[in-house]
Amino acid sequence: MALRKKHKSPSGGLSAAGRKYLNRTTGSNLKPPVSAKQAKKSKKAASRRKSFCARMSGMKKKLTSSKKANDPNSRINKALRKWDC
Repeated sequence: MALRKKHKSPSGGLSAAGRKYLNRTTGSNLKPPVSAKQAKKSKKAASRRKSFCARMSGMKKKLTSSKKANDPNSRINKALRKWDC
């Protein structure tokens, strides 16, 4: 499923409209990113963040070219920054 530009956040990941769109169309339950500051307040959020960072860091190593892995404007790097990974 291709997302429109309005569904992508310029700083990485999905916008609130993008999460709402995917939740509605696919029946999933996407939640907003958890920063390190937010993770300190909730153990559940901290474990979610830890899991995301481990999963995405692995994807970055295995599934991206060296050009994309080093590009600060690639979607994967923006998402990792947003989650404070």
